[in-house]
This record gives sequence, C-alpha cells and structure tokens, in this order.
Amino acid sequence: MSTMGNPANIFWHENPVGKAEREKMLNQQGCVVWITGLSGSGKSTLACSLGRELQSRGKLSYVLDGDNLRHGLNKNLGFSPESRTENIRRTGEVANLFADAGLICIASLISPYRKDRDACRALLPDKKFIEVFMNMPLQLCEDRDPKGLYKLAREGKIKGFTGIDDPYEPPLNCEIELQLKDGIVPTPHEMAGQVVSYMENGGFLEA
Repeated sequence: MSTMGNPANIFWHENPVGKAEREKMLNQQGCVVWITGLSGSGKSTLACSLGRELQSRGKLSYVLDGDNLRHGLNKNLGFSPESRTENIRRTGEVANLFADAGLICIASLISPYRKDRDACRALLPDKKFIEVFMNMPLQLCEDRDPKGLYKLAREGKIKGFTGIDDPYEPPLNCEIELQLKDGIVPTPHEMAGQVVSYMENGGFLEA
C-alpha cells in the first residue's frame, strides 16, 4: 500500500529542539489517547468532549477523527482489511508526530483489528499510548445508527461493515474501558472526566 525507499539513502535529521523542551513550554506530556469501538459507540462524541475539557484546563490537544481523515490523508483508501490496516498505520504515524510535538493527540477511529492498534502503540515510548475502549453493546450502537450505516449493512448494501459481517477485535489490555453503568450510558462529560482523571494520575497534564 505504501512505497518503500532505499533505507541506505535515507537519513534521520535530528532537531536541536527536543520533545522535552516542547513539553516544558506547554506544561504537559505529549501522548496519544486512542479511542476505539464500534460505529455509533460514541467515539467522536467522547473525543470532542475530552478536547473541550482539556482546553478548559489550558492543555493543547488535537482530534484525529477517522471520518475526517478519510476526506484528506486517507481519502484514497477503501475498507478492505488491507486498506483498514493502512488507514490505521497512517493515522498512528501522524498521532506519533503530534505526541512528539508535545500535544495530546486524541485519535477516534473504529480501528477494528488488534494488531493494527498494537502497532500504533509500539510507535510511542514510555507508556504514552492510552487506549480507550468504548465497550458499548452492538444493539445499542445499531439502535443509535447516527449515520444510517447499520441499516444499509443489514440490507446488504454495505459489505464488510464492522460488527455485522466484519469482526471487531476488542482490546485485551486497554488503559481505560468505558461501558454501561446499571444499563445506562454515562454522559460524555462523565466519560471525558474519567479519561482526564487517568491522565492527571499519570502525570500527563504537567511537564
């Protein structure tokens, strides 16, 4: 999917301004908050709520939304397993650059395959990859169906739709799992608060 240059002719150029200096200036630690889950599970809603909460605390973040990326960076990719893998690979590389810049990068994508998410985690050192699993029941997501995609998938008009005729592989060791509480979906503010609390306890919100 991506072309490989000759490694013998490619050299890494060091920047005299390092990540630690950028983090000190921003008073935060660059990291990636990777939100994964089924379509309709609330990933984008959480990403926006989290971004707003961080902004209110004076922390600089940026949201990489899966659908938005397919309007630009990933617009030449489809939904085959190979294209999905390349979609996540590209997003992971960009998220890593944001984290290296000292930002809190919030990536919101279905990212159905475990190996692809693990490959993105491997890009970041020192536990700077925070995987957030939106563990919402398929029936709830299908009842919401905000984009009408489940209906199309059930009618056979969309093939390879995650959760219907293509698998979603849930995380095995995610940092945060968000799910129903007594059968009720937590509010976006509550879920964002849980992520922020994790980040505070981990020292991400200070240099």
